[in-house]
Amino acid sequence: MLYTIESKSSLATVKQEMESKAKEIGFGVLKEYNFKEILKEKGFPIEKEITVFEICNPVAAQEALSMHPEISAYLPCRISVYEKDGKTILSTIAIEDMLNSFELDSSFKNHMNNIFNNLKKLISSWQ
Repeated sequence: MLYTIESKSSLATVKQEMESKAKEIGFGVLKEYNFKEILKEKGFPIEKEITVFEICNPVAAQEALSMHPEISAYLPCRISVYEKDGKTILSTIAIEDMLNSFELDSSFKNHMNNIFNNLKKLISSWQ
């Protein structure tokens, strides 16, 4: 269900570089959620630094939503960044699982897999 990697980069480095690296492969960062800060403000503090980035490739989103609006429940793409056992972890939804939950033609699945490969390339750029 998830595509996850361990990074040799620090959490701070990943967070600092996310926008520029996403842009290199055609994605933009729409929003950044720092859950430690958000939950602290709500009175439910957590110890871990957990940040989720919502990213979007507008061309791919337009194509996907025009053909299959039900996929909107999975958009924008999200990348979670946090530390576990002293290592930086990056994680996102495995698109293969999502695509298999819909009746889609093979050309559309191939197109979406190409987009996911770019997302994996982004995540893996910190390995």
